[in-house]
Amino acid sequence: MRIVVDTNRIIAALIRNGVSRTIIMNDSFEFFTPDFTLTEINKYENDIINKAKITHEELKILREIIFERIEIVSIEEYFSFLETSKELISDSKDTPFVALALSKNVDGIWSNDAHFLKQDKIKIFKTEELFNMFRNYDENY
Repeated sequence: MRIVVDTNRIIAALIRNGVSRTIIMNDSFEFFTPDFTLTEINKYENDIINKAKITHEELKILREIIFERIEIVSIEEYFSFLETSKELISDSKDTPFVALALSKNVDGIWSNDAHFLKQDKIKIFKTEELFNMFRNYDENY
């Protein structure tokens, strides 16, 4: 499955070795995120370090591991879809995710943010839903 991943899900994976990290590391998914996600992660770096109880160096290593599984997409690749995405979602900080999803023809966006559900053009996957998907897939094969 091809999925655009919201910054909050990546931050969750950086903070804790839990479900979000497990999903990101699963080979059943191909993940994409807009390039500004890196700016957001840098903005909250100290919060991530404090919550995860890790050092700057450990965060750097963890980021490298996580971003081996997530393709960072430059704005040039989804820029032409930004206007359309503004019509679909009210939160301007999330228009890049919608634009990226439209440009990459993905299966959906992974986010737990409820405002994504106010549009009906792109499928929205919550964490639990993705986790159950690959868990069920693994059990059947």
